[in-house]
Amino acid sequence: MALPLRRDVRRVPGEAGTWVFLFGDMVVFGAFFVTFLVERAKAPETFDVARTTLHIGVGVLNTLVLLTSSLFVVLAVGAMRTGARAIATRAVVMAVGCGVIFVGLKVFEYVSLGTAGHGPGANPFYLYYFILTGLHLFHVCLGLGALTFVLTQTRRAELSPGRTALVESAACFWHLVDLLWIFLFALLYLVS
Repeated sequence: MALPLRRDVRRVPGEAGTWVFLFGDMVVFGAFFVTFLVERAKAPETFDVARTTLHIGVGVLNTLVLLTSSLFVVLAVGAMRTGARAIATRAVVMAVGCGVIFVGLKVFEYVSLGTAGHGPGANPFYLYYFILTGLHLFHVCLGLGALTFVLTQTRRAELSPGRTALVESAACFWHLVDLLWIFLFALLYLVS
C-alpha cells in the first residue's frame, strides 16, 4: 500500500540533510569548474587541441544515457508513491542499467585516451579531464549504490514517511549526478 500523497501540502523531497550535502557537492564541483576555466584561460590553444581528442559521440551518448536514467528514476518514485511496485522495480532496474552503461562508456573513453598517450600527465587539460570525470564517475558509483537501495524499497508493501524520504533523497542524488554531467559535458567537450 502506498502512502497517500497530499497535493495541497508542499514540501521539499528527501531528508533535509540531503540538501546540505547536495549543495555542498555543487560548491565543490563549482570550485573545480572555476579552476578549470582559469587554467584554460592561461593556455587556450593547449586546451582546444586536447579537447578535439575527446570522443564527442561518447560524450553525447553518455548525456542521453544519464538523462534517460533520470527519467526512469522519476517514473520509479512516482510509481512507488502510487503503489505500482512492479513499474517502480522495472524503472529502477532500467535506471541502474543506464548507470552501468555510463560507467562502461567512461571506461572505454579512459582506455582509448590512455592508449593514445593522452593520460593525466600529458597536459593540464587531460589532468583536469581525468580529475573532473573521475570525481563524477565516483559519484555515479555512489548513485548506483543509492539506486540499489531504492530497488530494495520497491519490494516493500508500503513505505513509512522516513523510508519515503530516503528514497526521495537517493533520487535527488541521482539527479545531481545527471546535472553535474551536463555541466561537465559542456565544459570539457563543447567549450572552445
